[in-house]
This record gives sequence, C-alpha cells and structure tokens, in this order.
Amino acid sequence: MSASVAVYRNIYTEDRFKQAYGSDDSTSGSLRLREKLAGSCRCSRRACLHLLRERVPIFNWLPRYRLKKWILGDTIGGLTVGILHIPQGMAFALLTSVAPIFGLYTSFFPVVLYMFFGTGRHVSTGTFAVVSLMTGSVVEQLVPTPLEMNSSSSEAADFEAQRIGVASAVALLSGIIMLCMFGLQLGFLSTYLSEPIVKAFTSAAAFHVTVSQIQSMLGLRLPRHTGTFSLFKTLASVMENLPHTNMAELLISMVCLAVLVIVKEINMRYRKRLRTPIPVEILTVIIATGVAYAFSLDSSYNIEIVGHIPAGFPKPRMPAVHTFPDIAGDTVAITFVGYAVSVSLAMIYADKHGYSIHPNQELLAHGISNTVSSFFTCFPSSATLATTNILESAGGYTQLSGLFTSLVVLIVLLLIGPLFYFLPKAVLACINVTSLRQMFLQFQDLPELWRISKIDLMVWVVTWLSVVVLNVDLGLAIGVVFSMMTVICRTQRAGCSVLGRASNTEIYRPLENHNKCYEVPGVKILTYNGPIYYGNRSFFREEMSKLLGLTPEKIRSREKARKALEKRERDATVSTVERGIANTLFSSENEFFKSETSESDVQAVLIDCSSVTFVDVAGARLFAQVCTECQKVGVHVYLANCNESVLKILTSSGLMTYMNPQHIFVTVHDAVMYIQQQKEKPPESTTTVWV
Repeated sequence: MSASVAVYRNIYTEDRFKQAYGSDDSTSGSLRLREKLAGSCRCSRRACLHLLRERVPIFNWLPRYRLKKWILGDTIGGLTVGILHIPQGMAFALLTSVAPIFGLYTSFFPVVLYMFFGTGRHVSTGTFAVVSLMTGSVVEQLVPTPLEMNSSSSEAADFEAQRIGVASAVALLSGIIMLCMFGLQLGFLSTYLSEPIVKAFTSAAAFHVTVSQIQSMLGLRLPRHTGTFSLFKTLASVMENLPHTNMAELLISMVCLAVLVIVKEINMRYRKRLRTPIPVEILTVIIATGVAYAFSLDSSYNIEIVGHIPAGFPKPRMPAVHTFPDIAGDTVAITFVGYAVSVSLAMIYADKHGYSIHPNQELLAHGISNTVSSFFTCFPSSATLATTNILESAGGYTQLSGLFTSLVVLIVLLLIGPLFYFLPKAVLACINVTSLRQMFLQFQDLPELWRISKIDLMVWVVTWLSVVVLNVDLGLAIGVVFSMMTVICRTQRAGCSVLGRASNTEIYRPLENHNKCYEVPGVKILTYNGPIYYGNRSFFREEMSKLLGLTPEKIRSREKARKALEKRERDATVSTVERGIANTLFSSENEFFKSETSESDVQAVLIDCSSVTFVDVAGARLFAQVCTECQKVGVHVYLANCNESVLKILTSSGLMTYMNPQHIFVTVHDAVMYIQQQKEKPPESTTTVWV
C-alpha cells in the first residue's frame, strides 16, 4: 500500500530561514574557540593517560586482551608469519642489494615497534618486495657493484658497509618524513594514491622484481640496471648472456619454483581446511641448504651461496646521513608507497573485522619503526601483502602476534643464522618471485573496473604501463598525476541539466533521464553537478547559454525591445512603483510577467546549487555576469539549495548588487512556488509551500 505525503508551510528564503532557525555564529564560534584553546592548554592526569593510550595503543588494547579467546590464534599466526619472515627477509635483502642478514634485522625491529605503536590488529610489518626494490635502486645508484671483487677481503666488508649505510639512510629519512607528516596531521595524503594506482603500481613492480631475479635463477653475474627502461635493459643483458647460464643453478631454480608454486596453490585452495599454511619457503630453504652443503655445490658447480651470516644482536650504527641530499627524491616516493600500502592493508582488514584505523597514528607507528630500526642496520619496512594475509588466515587477533613473530626471528638471529651459510641465492630468488603471486593476480580486477568505471581502468592501465616501461619511481609519479588530471577533467566537464517536476510532488529530476517529469511553465530550472571555479567557468557559461538560448545576438535584440517598451511606458506616463518604494536597481516582481512575452518563453532562471560543492572568485563573478545578462532580457535569476560556504562566497563577492537577496531560497520547490505565486497573486499575499 503506497503512502502519500502532504506538507504545508511558509516559503523560506535563506534570510527568512536563518532568522527562524539559525544561530548567532559570532558568539557561539568565539566561545567554542575559547573552550578549545582552554582545553588544549589544560593538563591533568586523565588527559596524560588519554594521550598515552592514544599515542601508544598497546596500553589501550593490552589491558582488555581476552587471553583464553585470542592467545592461541595470536600464537599460531605469529609463529607462522615468523617462519615465513626468515626466507623472505633474506630474499628481499637481495632486492635491496644488501647482505641477507640485514633482511633478518628488518624482519625483527619494525615488527616489535609496530606492536607498540600500530593500530592495525592484523597487519604484519617487515620487508616488502616493492619497497625493497625501490631501495635497491637507490643503493645501486650510489654504491654500484664493482666488476671484480674478492668476497673475503676487507674491501668486500667495506663495500657491504657502504651499501647498508645508504639503505639505512633511506630508512632514517623515510621515518623522519613520516614523523613530520604525523606532526602536520597529513595522514589524509595517502588518499591521493587511489586503489587503482596502488594495485597497478604493485602489479607492475612485481614485473620489475621478477626480471631482476632472472639473473640469479640462471646463475648469471650481471650488474643491476637502474633508471628509465631498466626492465628492458635487464632483459637485454640476460638474453645476451644466456650462453653463460649456470646449468646447476638453473636446475635448482626450476625445482624450487615447481615446489613453491604447487604447495602455494595447495595452501590457497585448502586454506579453510588447513589450520596453518604449509611453511614451504622455510622447508625449501632448509632442504636446499642441506643439499648444497652435502654435495659442496658452491665449489663443485660454482653456485653462488649466501655465505657468512653473523650470529648475535646487531650493534647500533649511524646511517650514512651525508647521502640525504642524493636520496631525498627517491625516499619521498618510497615513503608514500610504503605508507599507502600499509594503510590500505590495515583498512581492508579493519573493515573486515569491524574496528577502526587511525591514519595519522599509522604515520607515527611506521615513522618510529623506520627511524629507530635504521640505527640497527635495517632498510625501509612496511606492511606486507603476503604475511598480512597469512596472519589473518592463521587466526591472528591482535598486535600481540608480532611478539611471537619477532621471537622466531630472534632465535634465528642468535642461534640458527650461521647454519644458512650454504643456502644458494637462486633459492632466495625463487622465493622472491613466488611471493609476488597476489600482485600478479591483481589483473583479475580489470574486468570489474571495466564494468564499474572506465576512467579508473584508464588510471590502472596508464600507471601499470608507466611503471613497467619507465621505472618504479617515475611510473608512480605519472600514475598520480594522471589520476589527478582525470579528477580535474571530470570537474571541468560536469554535466549541466534541466530539471523537471514530477506531477503533484516537490521532486525535481533531470528531464534527460525522466521523460515523465515536466518543465514548470516560464521557469528554466538548471543544475550543475560539480564545483564552479576558474577551471570550468567557461564550460559552465557555455552550457547555461546553450540551455537558455541566450546568444549575444538574442541578448542585444531583447535588450533593445525592452528599452523600447520602457520608452513607450514613459511616454504614456505610466510609472512603476514596487510596494510603495521606488526601486532603481531591480524591476518589480510582477513587472516582467506583465510584459508581452508568451507563456512558453523563459521568464525566470532557477539555478539549483545542491551539487555545487564550492565556488571560487571567478565562479562568483560568473554568477554576477549571468545575472546582468539575464536582466538585460528581462529574466529574473533565482538560487536554491546553496550550502553555507557557497552562499558566503557569493554574497562576499558582491552578487547581491546584481540580484535580489530575496531570490535565494532554501529549496527548489520554495523558489518555484514563489515564482508561480508572483505571477498569480499580489506580493503581499501569504505564501505557502504545498504538494
């Protein structure tokens, strides 16, 4: 059974509505400002505790920890992720162009620090392939690999120290940037890296990671290419040196890839039946190390192995801060990528499990993690796709799972690390490639993007091609710029529509999509679905002129006819008086309706500003210009549904000099009722809105 609605009330202009329901902003605003300043300057024990819980979230969630319900899931999830961190940490260290031990350090310190300061309960931090690849490009540029170097000499140790010094400097500068962004409350900047950009970027970066690992899987000792077209330079170098492939390392790579891909596929297909996924990476590392040691593959077949991994805790060391001027530009890109991926992952799992993420607090957490860990020879860290997914699927509930993850890595650092001396680097390269499975699967999003938004699909494709063809940093910048350009183009070309009224209702909809709605006779109701600013004022003016038919020739002819009519009236000594007061600025409300225009002619223009989000000075001047042109042809201009900021800018810019202040209404229906009653009734009659 359908219900009907009938509303009877007075017609409200903006001024009348503010008088009836508004508030005194000047006094209340000053009081609110005074209260805020007083509250911010007040210090108490309760305020200090609140600040401590807000800035160090572990003090907030740990006292409310449900031991019996959550401890088992956090333990299993943390141990599973910890086991995975060991091979991935060493593998991603190769991407960063540093020794594998530094990947283990980066898998320990950031995890502990994020447990104290992070707000993502299911986020696993540590080494991330894309961030490692970008950092490795910086390291290779500043400390390139020499063609020949004795691995046992002091020269090799000094070379490794220089490389980790640069990588740690990137981590330190990245942390400082994040802390500065936290101080300025710039967590919202991550929104400029939209979901299509992030997914296209990580998918394209996965190709760079894969290509960079081909030489290790083939046993080729080639220099690493950086800069634009680095992917194609690497491929060309690999193809040129294919005859020098080490067949033993190729065989190891093929076996490892087959095992890793098959077991990972089993883990994905049966993840609901498996309590924890099969730790195929660590099993592969252990078996490969044992085989290489048993058969002396390094000396017999010239296989490149990891070599010495020192046991114990790293000593604090100052990063190479003198490289800050050289790494600043690349570090900004690394910071934004790491933060955007981390916050995106945190928000995905927060929405899934029903809790909230604080982007600014995430800036503080990752800023502290990178800053502090950089003094312990760590390279930049972030949340990681694979380990976060495994942590959530293994039953992790809170950040306490990071404690068990760090304990596993700590045991390896203190006791087990040296046992990986004979681990072939080809195995780590295979782990790198297979860890990118989720990034390659992001191609599955393209059909959905095609259905939902062609523009988002274009952003995805442009970002992906830019990253693949050029390089990671430049491609990301192009993707962001292109995405912003699509936003600008959409605001510049927002649609201007004519509204019609649904019969016996106060509902107004675009006529192009609602052919059963009808235009109000003599009134042209226009709506513009976007802001009106300097970038689109010309388009808005053209659209309005086209819909109203106000060409310069028509304006001149109508103005000439109106002046001739006024001259005849003066000759006939007919004077026009509005409400007993002579008005030289505006014609009377009924004057136009007494003119010789036909009922089908446009007698009034009503602009619905409900979709106009903001107006700048150029847009406000355009409104004044439209009012002037309409007055020349005897057409009144009315506004409706203006938000507070738009109305403030319009009035401050002097629009009321060109239009009647009483022509600004709360709703479109108020304005239409007013216009119709001005045609039919005297001005002093009581007016109501009715449906």
